[in-house]
Amino acid sequence: MGDQEIRAALDRHWAASAAGDQDTEHEIYHDDVITDYPQSGERIHGRRNLQALRSHHPARLDFTLRRILGGGNLWITEYVIEYDGQPASTISIMEFRDGKVAHETQYFADPFAPPAWRARWVDPMPRT
Repeated sequence: MGDQEIRAALDRHWAASAAGDQDTEHEIYHDDVITDYPQSGERIHGRRNLQALRSHHPARLDFTLRRILGGGNLWITEYVIEYDGQPASTISIMEFRDGKVAHETQYFADPFAPPAWRARWVDPMPRT
């Protein structure tokens, strides 16, 4: 599977995630996918467990994609996920094997106020 096909699969995956289409969202994963959440120390084994976990999430979720970068077997998606209106900047690192995700690592970061001491060197980013 080439880069264009993987990019199209990622576009379908993220659109399905945003729409709450659990079946289409999880088509991208191998049956034996490993998904890691390093901040909480959790590892999810298998597509069935990953889909079950996500389908039972208690919050209302919204997604805003910022960008997708990658090539070959390594792809990174930067996006904002909102849990009941609370944004978290998120990075998804997907490693592909035979055209499907074999390993995914996701990092979640809550927003924070910028410290005043660096104001003279920075500009505010546009909100997404």
